[in-house]
Amino acid sequence: MDWLLPWAQSLEASAFGELMRTSTLLYPAANLLHLAGLVMLLGTMVLLDLRLLGLAREIPVDAASRRLTPIGIAGLALLLITGFGLFAADAGPLLGNALLELKLLLVALGIGNALLFRALWAARLADWDRRPPLLGRLQVASSILIWCGVMSAGRLLAYV
Repeated sequence: MDWLLPWAQSLEASAFGELMRTSTLLYPAANLLHLAGLVMLLGTMVLLDLRLLGLAREIPVDAASRRLTPIGIAGLALLLITGFGLFAADAGPLLGNALLELKLLLVALGIGNALLFRALWAARLADWDRRPPLLGRLQVASSILIWCGVMSAGRLLAYV
């Protein structure tokens, strides 16, 4: 990540980085919105993932996916936007933090896993109501672990 250090330092020194650091409202608002995005993403994805694993079988999988996925995507967008703002406030030191690197790696894995899931299973979600495929269930279980890892690494960043 050393190759990103000049960019991170200039972001931190920019007017935006300064504003994020010094504003009495902007940083706390970004932090709260980041948490709201986390709830939107993790909450809906865990509900959908649990449904895909076989809970709440009275709700059709494709209906649950249609209703929950847009909320999760909005939460992810909110996380990415506010996360950039929070990063800008302290970009230089954060860039070398192993927890941030882990969090970013897990975010990439989580997004990749979600895109792969859509590519493999989206056309066959109705089949999950009868018999969820083992490979799909393993992918769903890994989704829960990945996003909980993202959440954990992110929350621990404030303490390390």
